Amino acid sequence: MGTAASKGLTLRSHRGFEFRFDPGALCLELLTTGGPGPYRRYEVLHEPADLAAWAERSRLTPTPELEITGAEVADARALRDALFRVVIVHLRGEPYPAGELETVNLAAARPALAPAVTPSGERRWAGPPTGTNLLATVARDAVELLSGPFAHRIRTCAADNCELVYVDTSRPGRRRWCSMEHCGNRHKVKALRARNSAPDRDRA
Repeated sequence: MGTAASKGLTLRSHRGFEFRFDPGALCLELLTTGGPGPYRRYEVLHEPADLAAWAERSRLTPTPELEITGAEVADARALRDALFRVVIVHLRGEPYPAGELETVNLAAARPALAPAVTPSGERRWAGPPTGTNLLATVARDAVELLSGPFAHRIRTCAADNCELVYVDTSRPGRRRWCSMEHCGNRHKVKALRARNSAPDRDRA
């Protein structure tokens, strides 16, 4: 929540359609890399280069030049899965699972990415930053989101077959779709077809 504005993630639907998705928070961007249980089939974090590539796509600005170990990739998957379960029970209004919450809090307690300014006035990350610093930044963002003013605005896409999670940071708070160009557009097309195929009552 405290990071820079999103560059936007490019996701691919089951049918191969690419669309832009902004979940509204750094920690929720991590949930697009896979997850526990049925989400395991979407796993993309296998090696250090994968986690670095995710950081490049994320809302972190500028992109940190990370030194990542294989162990930190495993930590990233563990944090993501824990955060996924925490968010799911949050959406259901249920108590947070203690073990998963501890995983998030332990990650948040470690040193996060530290911003710095160059002599020319440009922003950079003090470093060299590590995968652990990256995960601490993600976990702190999760703590801020879950305990902050937008906690009640964490939602899943309204489409029946879409489970993408986002936080609605818009002023009116009426966002319903993961992406207007994907699920929002599909809903419009479906509604239009339903209207066009409905009996013409004026002819009855």
